[in-house]
Amino acid sequence: MKYFSVAILFYSFFSCQYYEKKKLDSNTILMEELKTFNWNEVDRYPSFENCVDAIDFQDSKQCFETTITTQISDYLSAQNLIVSQTVSDTIQINFLVLKSGEIKITQLQVQELTKQQIPGLDSLLNYSLKGLPKLYPAIKRSQQVQTAFQLPLVLKVK
Repeated sequence: MKYFSVAILFYSFFSCQYYEKKKLDSNTILMEELKTFNWNEVDRYPSFENCVDAIDFQDSKQCFETTITTQISDYLSAQNLIVSQTVSDTIQINFLVLKSGEIKITQLQVQELTKQQIPGLDSLLNYSLKGLPKLYPAIKRSQQVQTAFQLPLVLKVK
């Protein structure tokens, strides 16, 4: 009985730790939650007024890219670009869609010949974006987020 009493007393002193609930710090919970996010994907793609009806993610992406490409192509086609040599280039346009719904070109990757033949190309591209319909920013976890894109644009001028 003496050993039984000592065992119960020993068990009662050291078993309390098994019944304690561990409290998690809110920062720990936040850090664990942030690790599960895929920051390279959005829940909803940026969309223009004419793309609001797109239900599927891929349809929304396609409509977004088509609207931008069509707007830039139409604007450049309407300009009287005069070149001394035929220009055939694929321009890589890097741009941001801000939380406010604005779109800004951040970088252009253009061949040197194209820069020489069309010196104001960057300003022409910026002006072409001003004619876009109203733009709604991308959504990630019910929050409007800034997104970056790279869009290839084939430019042919004779």
